[in-house]
Amino acid sequence: MELNNESGKLTPRLRLGRRVRRLRERKGLSLRQLSEHVGGYSHSYLGRVELGDQLPSEALVNSLDAFFDADGILNELLELAHDSSIPDYGRVVVSKEAEAERIQVFTSSLIPGLLQTEDYARELFRVSLPGASEDKLNDLVAIRMHRKVIFERKDPLFYWAIMDEAALRRPMRSAKLMVRQLHHLLVAAERSHSTVQVLPFNEGGHPMLGGCLSLLTLRDGGMMAFVESFKTGETVELPKRLIELTQGFDVARSLALPEDKSLDLIRRYLGEYEDEDDS
Repeated sequence: MELNNESGKLTPRLRLGRRVRRLRERKGLSLRQLSEHVGGYSHSYLGRVELGDQLPSEALVNSLDAFFDADGILNELLELAHDSSIPDYGRVVVSKEAEAERIQVFTSSLIPGLLQTEDYARELFRVSLPGASEDKLNDLVAIRMHRKVIFERKDPLFYWAIMDEAALRRPMRSAKLMVRQLHHLLVAAERSHSTVQVLPFNEGGHPMLGGCLSLLTLRDGGMMAFVESFKTGETVELPKRLIELTQGFDVARSLALPEDKSLDLIRRYLGEYEDEDDS
């Protein structure tokens, strides 16, 4: 039985699965019958959800919530399960994304998480977590995709992403995957309140090499930062350290190509990947 090691309580994932099973059994339905009522999701998928082996998608949870008239409780349990699956060092910042008025991100070798496609994110998790099951990879991808809801707010936040050119140059598994990813990146850059820039190779060294930085400006004017490197991360709230990190981001921004030239560079790489995919 999967338990929370610190408290000895059932994890949110198991609580969600058990709640779905109880609701189904109260209606006297089999997994196959439930599948017919909630959009045709496979009974094996529903079974994995009930056992806590796989997190359900938001679409499935919305269907289950509506079918069982569960008053949103399944969505609340899904939120808790998402939070519990995020590493401790990143949980605080991710939980604050919904409260942010502005997010500024720099990545040195990867497409920023909130701009990743499902395929790109899945391949990234696959290579960074060798031996992880497909269910585990699906969970991690679902959590990352779920974070994008912040772009759907009625009062859109300001999002500014800068990535090293290495993020475009480094192919993730296949040219076809990169074609879809760079198309997605260009579409994301068209969103109002979003800015995407590339720091080109010809600028040489810069203070942000080798790491990733997220700066969050909250609604009350406060700030926090998240610095991440190889499987480690640090949440920063001390004013002096925040000033240092903000200065580093500003330097990277000053070295980056203007947005129009950044998008031209992305299109150039997109063309190269398309040619490679056609060959």
